[in-house]
This record gives sequence, C-alpha cells and structure tokens, in this order.
Amino acid sequence: MAFDSLESILEVCREKQTAFWEAVLLDDMNERNAGREESWEQMKKIWSAMKEAAAGYDGSLRSNSGLVGGAGQQMEEYVRKGDTLCGPFVGQVIAGALQMGESNACMKRIVAAPTAGACGVLPAVLVPCFRERGVPEETILEALYTAAGIGQVIALRASIAGASGGCQAEIGTASAMAAGALVHLQGGNGEQIIHGAAMALKNLLGLVCDPVAGLVEVPCVKRNVAGAVIALSAADMALAGIRSRIPPDQVIDAMKEVGDLMDESLKETGRGGLAATIEGKALAGS
Repeated sequence: MAFDSLESILEVCREKQTAFWEAVLLDDMNERNAGREESWEQMKKIWSAMKEAAAGYDGSLRSNSGLVGGAGQQMEEYVRKGDTLCGPFVGQVIAGALQMGESNACMKRIVAAPTAGACGVLPAVLVPCFRERGVPEETILEALYTAAGIGQVIALRASIAGASGGCQAEIGTASAMAAGALVHLQGGNGEQIIHGAAMALKNLLGLVCDPVAGLVEVPCVKRNVAGAVIALSAADMALAGIRSRIPPDQVIDAMKEVGDLMDESLKETGRGGLAATIEGKALAGS
C-alpha cells in the first residue's frame, strides 16, 4: 500500500533498518507486484530520459506562442563568463531549469517530475551533480526513489496539480522532491530528507497558478528556477542539522488547506495573478 505520510516512510526505515530510498523502492515493488530489478530498470529509464532531455535542449527554438525560448541558452552563456553572483554550480542549475522548462513549452520530450509544468526542477539539480560533481549513477537513482516517495505522499495528502492546488502544488512539490534528493546525495539521513523537503515546500506555500494566455510558459518556466534554487538552500539547511519547526507532514497538510482556500482564478484558469495584468491580457489577445 502506498505511503500516506513521510513519517510512515521513516517508520519502515526504522523497522527494517533500511535507507529512505530503499523503503520507497520496496513499496514500489509491492504496489506494482514487480521485482527489484524491474523497479530499478524502470527508474534507470526515467533517469536516461532526464539526461537526454537535458542534452537535447535547443536554444534556437521558440514556443508556438513566442512567449518563451532562448533564455536557457542566454543563461548558459552568462555562466560561462565566470562572473555570476551565484557561482558556477548554481548557475548551471538555473540554466538547466530554464532549458527544461523551455523544452516542455517547445513540445520536446521531458519527464514530468511531478508534472510537466514543474519538469525543470529535479533534473536541474541532479544533472549537474552527475556531470560536474561525479555523483555515481547508482546514487542518482537512489535519489530519484527518494524524490518519488516525497512526491507520492504529497500527491496523496494534498495535490500535485495546479488546477486544484495552485503552483505551490507543482513547483512546491518538485522543490520538496529535489531537496530530499539532494540531501540523499550528500549522505543525509531520513530525518534530514523529510525536513529538507518540508523547508522547501513551506517556502513556496501560497504560490498561485496564473499562466499567461493559459499556457504553461509564463511565469512557469522561470518558476522552475526558483524551485530548484530553493531546493538547494533547503537541502543545505537540513544537512546542517536545521529542522522545520512545523512537522513535515503538517506542512503538506497546510499546503492542501491553502490550495483549498485559494480562489479559483488563481488555479490554472489564466484569469488571475500575472495573467490578469495589462501585459498578460495583451499577450493573451495577441
């Protein structure tokens, strides 16, 4: 049976003396009646698709609306100059998030993690760790199981859809998943994983879904950057021993409450927020 809380994953970890990621893998095996190797191979396919999507970015492409495209290339060129405020690694994360979001808008193949609109967050942090920091592929796959467990709990307790929970449900969930994955990559334990996820998520509470012209382009692509960078900071806080004062599962429940209270115009309808600005309306009509 799928986990209904992050705490329940930790309970399995304690009972079976196993790591967070393996508890998720075992649950996947049970849920799909699959063998360990079958589950592992499926995760490898997902990782391969992420790497291919990152490598396949084309900065010359523009979305059909013309609203997005090319920013990922601009950022990459800026990072190469070596004078970024955030440094080369974070610069690559920013560029990667932009590129994946633009690839989605340009109808290229991506991995929904957990959704297409939030597809840039997780690969933006994992791909540079793999390529630049030499993190072994096996560890990356373990991190993906870690992220999957966090995303599954949020989907069950709250929502991962902008239409029901606002952008906090999409970028917020992706950021929480990425934070947990990063904590694992750095050798953190289960408690640190869930607190990293909670700190990322609670810093995106209330984020509305207000796509200009009803398209998953503006401001969606750049919000992937915010989700990725917040994941990095949340992971580092957790690894430093900092904990979320509000228990992680309660943070998820709070996100659901905020989403339920959010006005319908701010949940993927394209009628509120940035979509309702003068420029947003003009772009929708052009």
